[in-house]
Amino acid sequence: MSELIPTCALGGTMPRTETFGALTLTEVADLALASLALRRNGVRPAPMGMALPDTGQWHAGEGIAAFWTGPDQWMVEGPGRAEEDFARLIKAEAPDASVTDQTDGWVVFDIASSAGGGRIVDLLAKLVNIDPRRLAAGTACRTGLEHMAVFVIRRADDRLTIMGMRSAAATIWHALAGAAARLEGSAT
Repeated sequence: MSELIPTCALGGTMPRTETFGALTLTEVADLALASLALRRNGVRPAPMGMALPDTGQWHAGEGIAAFWTGPDQWMVEGPGRAEEDFARLIKAEAPDASVTDQTDGWVVFDIASSAGGGRIVDLLAKLVNIDPRRLAAGTACRTGLEHMAVFVIRRADDRLTIMGMRSAAATIWHALAGAAARLEGSAT
């Protein structure tokens, strides 16, 4: 029998990281994802004690986080839990909701700025069709990035996450890296 070797979305055995001046792009390979949707007349659960966020918001709890994706719908994140049956854990916490494993369907890229939130805003202005100044820490939205639908999550003033279809991982990385390189190249 063949030995199977897990690969990251960009094809490597380790997540890719690249720095462009003050901006660092990192492929996040260990994030578990589960979509959670309330059923008709369902009560909003609090998986693992975390209140699910309201429209356009992202919240972090103890070992999990979540962001709003639509009316009565959320994406629940489990940092460092991609190898677990994370959706089963969330389903146990939300038995009256529909929960689906999403871990292998998405690619996640973190963008960190050592120069503060201004560089994140500058980068977003080159990439997405939203006003990046309105995307404050703790917010999330779905938008377009080079004709692809992505989620943009502002985890902190100096940290942003872009989440898109795993099948478009290389295209998203190319767009992010190209914009970061142009932005940082023009700043010197």
